[in-house]
Amino acid sequence: MDDANRTTNEVDYLLQNARLRSELEPFLDESLLLVDTQHMPTPAENEFLESLLAWESAPILPISQWFEPELSLPPASRFDDLELHLRLHEVIQQLHTKQIVLQFTDHLNDRELYTLIARDILPSREKKVHLPGNRFVWRCLDETTSPDLWLQYYASDEERDVWLEFNPSSELPEPLSPPFPRQLPV
Repeated sequence: MDDANRTTNEVDYLLQNARLRSELEPFLDESLLLVDTQHMPTPAENEFLESLLAWESAPILPISQWFEPELSLPPASRFDDLELHLRLHEVIQQLHTKQIVLQFTDHLNDRELYTLIARDILPSREKKVHLPGNRFVWRCLDETTSPDLWLQYYASDEERDVWLEFNPSSELPEPLSPPFPRQLPV
């Protein structure tokens, strides 16, 4: 790249930086001081500022309203097992189009996972952040409230060892393969 192009790019980055800082002004608080932007290249700082602006300006909506038309699911009882299996995978693909990734689903059968999506995920009010590469990860198991399931089906050997260090009087459940393995989009 020649010097004229490099200078033009640097000026563009600085102008973008000034615009982003101006747009972020109403949202600034001490949390921004935790990031050392002085030692960050301007393009990286701009990316960081863009992510802050996207977060601050994102609407908080039920996940069902992230879709057009709104995503609503009929009760699981309306489907036989095969229909439910097919519908569940359609719904998982729909969630993935909005960059919603499900984790820790393999201990749930199709009916349980479908019900969890309808009952817990779709009505959950979350920030709808528009950023490339941004993922919203929904863990279908909370390892703090269900440590036995997590340790049994999902924890690595290292995670099991760490858990045992912090819980020496507890007994580790035997690691098992989850009963409902799925290939989910990531």
